[in-house]
Amino acid sequence: MRMGMLRIALKSLRVRWVSLVGAFVALALGVAMTAVMLLGLAAAVSLPGGEAVVSLVAALGTAGGVSAFVSAFVVASTFSYVVAQRRRELGLLRLAGATRAQVRRTVLVEAVVLGAAASAAGCALGRLAAPAMVGWLADVGMAPPGFTTGHQQWPLHGAFWTGLLVALGGVAVAARRAGRFGPLDALHSADLDTGVMTGGRLLWGLGLLLTAAVMIASGLVTDPADLLHRKTYTVQPMVLISACGLLAPVIARPVLRLLARLPARWTRCSGRLVRENASAALRRTGAIAAPVLVSVALTGSLAGALATVGGARAAEALARTAADFVVTPQATPDGFPGAPAAPAASTALTDALRAVPGTVVSPTAPTRLAIVEADGTVVRSEARAADPAALAVVARLPVVTGSVAGLDDGGIVLPLEWGRRTVGAPVDVVLADGTRTTLRVAAVLRDGLGDNGLYVTARNAPGTRVDRIDVRLAPGADRAAATRLLATAAAAHGAAVADRGDLLAASAPANVRIVRLRAVLVLGLALVYTAIALVNTLVMATADRRRELALLRLAGATRSQVVRLVTAESVLVVAVGAVIGCGVAGVQIGSMHAALALLGVPAPVALPWQPVGLVTAAFALLAVPCAALSTVWALRGRPVVAAAR
Repeated sequence: MRMGMLRIALKSLRVRWVSLVGAFVALALGVAMTAVMLLGLAAAVSLPGGEAVVSLVAALGTAGGVSAFVSAFVVASTFSYVVAQRRRELGLLRLAGATRAQVRRTVLVEAVVLGAAASAAGCALGRLAAPAMVGWLADVGMAPPGFTTGHQQWPLHGAFWTGLLVALGGVAVAARRAGRFGPLDALHSADLDTGVMTGGRLLWGLGLLLTAAVMIASGLVTDPADLLHRKTYTVQPMVLISACGLLAPVIARPVLRLLARLPARWTRCSGRLVRENASAALRRTGAIAAPVLVSVALTGSLAGALATVGGARAAEALARTAADFVVTPQATPDGFPGAPAAPAASTALTDALRAVPGTVVSPTAPTRLAIVEADGTVVRSEARAADPAALAVVARLPVVTGSVAGLDDGGIVLPLEWGRRTVGAPVDVVLADGTRTTLRVAAVLRDGLGDNGLYVTARNAPGTRVDRIDVRLAPGADRAAATRLLATAAAAHGAAVADRGDLLAASAPANVRIVRLRAVLVLGLALVYTAIALVNTLVMATADRRRELALLRLAGATRSQVVRLVTAESVLVVAVGAVIGCGVAGVQIGSMHAALALLGVPAPVALPWQPVGLVTAAFALLAVPCAALSTVWALRGRPVVAAAR
């Protein structure tokens, strides 16, 4: 009997291969992307440590995780709809004597065969594409020059088994639903769209929705800064997307009626017919809207998160300095900072700037410290060496307790994240030259997005060199004269003077470029998956409506009217998916703004209308020809013959 069910599963794949092409291609691309990311990670971890390498590893890991999630979402959505279409077929199997377990195994065998074939194809494609991908990363500056993949085999094994697990995980629920079909129930209700929102689906959807709410609430209460980390604003939308996908039959109906209200009023009957068709077939509506939902939600969430964090960092940097000018020693030819000046040169430059009337000069230098925790753990961190009196005037640091002016050679200023909240509390520190000493807390700063950092005096920063000098004009000072004198003094020592706003703006394009490239890396192939899934689902759904469309033709509708009706319905469902996706993105961006408000960071509102609009328009433009051509194909032949089937 088992061999008989296996033959049935293989024959079903041969017969229904057209409906599973989308799932196969999406899974193969997902495995290929996972293989490329794992090959890149295997090569990246062997590079010398540094911030750029950490950023590269994070970007590759995020892209691989998003690829796996989207692949699982697409496979689950496709198989769920395919199983719903096969209710009559599976009911006949039950009527012929197949048990529930045998029906479930049949669907699972189909998933294993599809997953193994797609995973093998994806691994081969990933091995071929990996050199081009890492070469692109090196060309655009996201990886060091000459970055190449090695010849490790474990990334390919990991990608293959990940693809197979994704296929099985995505089909598990559909297989369980297939096993619940009874012979008579399946045959009697095969043409009815009933039982879409089952108790288990509702429970899982509400559970994931509650999980997302708890994640946001706990983050806001315990650690608001955690909501602004890449890992959080990547994972959190996935939970919300999964919840909305499960609850789509509940959410889609009111959204459908809202979006179709005006078209229904402006047209005689076509608007109402489009609305009622989409509302009555919620399983079909959910299957078509799912790829749009995941695309718009991921695009809006990630693009909005990157824009929000980037804008907040820039606003925070401007808000936390009162300097009117920033002087950079030993400037490069383009006017931006080069290597830090030698101690003697920086001292001479500082003295020359202090000689300008009506100015307060605050030189700072980078250094490295290590904080020794109570359990003996040594945690390294960047720090700045500063003149306390000048720093208190030029900087607007978010002091919670203590005073920056109280910093001296025996003190340290540090953020709340270090857990020291009491002024005067001892802190064991290892200086840059390895000297171990104990400093006392002079001031505690509120946590933020940027480098609030640690502050010490120059005595506790051996070997450091000044790389930045902030200058603030005193009240009543002649700005024009001070600007001229500062420029003259800086030029005499090979330094450059810039307005603080100009300097921040000048450094922004490179950061924005890298951020956008990371978004392309993470979202690019995911959008391709979902576009394939949309096309596949539209073709399946339209082919399954041959009898319904034939009845419309027999009722008097012309061929062109039926084509326009199905096309309009598809565009409406795409709009429904986009609206739900925008809701997910809105929740994500709103939680980040709440976290920024709790951190006291000025946060400009950054709504990703452009990327979301482009993705929505692209899916709408893709849906129109697919729906129209599929409908024309479904209408071939005589309506009487199709209606009699």
